Amino acid sequence: MSFALDEEHAALRDTVREFAREVIAPAAFEHYERHTFPYEIIRQMGKMGLFGLPFPEEYGGMGGDYFALCVALEELARVDSSVAITLEAAISLGAMPIHRFGTPEQKATWLPRLTSGEALAGFGLTEPGFGSDAGGTQTRAVLDGDEWVINGSKAFITNSGTDITAFVTVTARTGTRPDGSPEITAIIVPSGTPGFTVAPGYSKVGWCASDTHELHLDDVRVPAANQLGERGRGFAQFLRILDEGRIAIAALATGLAQGCVDESVRYAHDRHAFGQPIGNFQAIQFKIADMETRAHTARLAYYDAAARMLAGADFKRQAAIAKLHASEIAVTNAREATQVHGGYGFMNETPVARFWRDAKILEIGEGTSEIQRMIIARDLGV
Repeated sequence: MSFALDEEHAALRDTVREFAREVIAPAAFEHYERHTFPYEIIRQMGKMGLFGLPFPEEYGGMGGDYFALCVALEELARVDSSVAITLEAAISLGAMPIHRFGTPEQKATWLPRLTSGEALAGFGLTEPGFGSDAGGTQTRAVLDGDEWVINGSKAFITNSGTDITAFVTVTARTGTRPDGSPEITAIIVPSGTPGFTVAPGYSKVGWCASDTHELHLDDVRVPAANQLGERGRGFAQFLRILDEGRIAIAALATGLAQGCVDESVRYAHDRHAFGQPIGNFQAIQFKIADMETRAHTARLAYYDAAARMLAGADFKRQAAIAKLHASEIAVTNAREATQVHGGYGFMNETPVARFWRDAKILEIGEGTSEIQRMIIARDLGV
């Protein structure tokens, strides 16, 4: 068993690491403070092929695997989580449902634009007032001839309101099953469709340069052909997408945790107190050693989950473990990195201040820590 990256993944890691340090890092603070979407960075990432990493070449992808996406996300998040979550959501939540469940026509229509980074797409599952109760979908869709008529709202939807957002895939109740449970179907809603309204962006604690909106659908009409996958299988499809996405979020969280180590090591060398670098003090050394240990174990967890997924083995529990552990240690590392930096860690121009603000959502988005614990326990038969 080897946890070393092969030549292809190592080259990708090095390329993304250099791009993150030389291109993203200098622009991160301004985008974060102004809450502006980094279109110029997204365009460059598209030209690098990052949005096509796990997709077939026939649709403009790079022909890589899901692990390649995870490797790239870790490197991006070492510098800026807003950019990292934009890529993660664009692939895992935007394009992957089309790739997994779309018809040949839907794939041919949408995937080339998504894999090139020319367009983004959103994943409309969460609704106001329901959160973790994703099965409590209240949005409804009714067939009227050869059109779906959709009414409802979605909340906290990433990449849903940019100038290059092409569509949002939403879940909606389309009927009732024999056992009384709702029949939930996934439907593609193109941007600009009459009745489809994107609310102003949220004022968020973190991820300030990523795009997040509430969505409203009022008698939105789309062709019946916009149904994604089998009718009534929308919720099950999205659960599969979320299982995969948890590995990607674990990689992103690991990157943030490692970024905390990077910045703390740098600061420990540069900052002097009592006539010497603060890195000479055991209290600082122990904090940084513990931070590195957390990041290392989080990386092993997401590597394991990704390996199981790519091997076709059951990975649901391992994905939940990776996401739970990585998100929680990211929060801890961000807090400790801020402590290492002292008063400067409380200043927004320092990277660790952004890491601290960005970390908390990792314990909430794509399944809270409580949901991950439920998944793990149930998979163990508890």
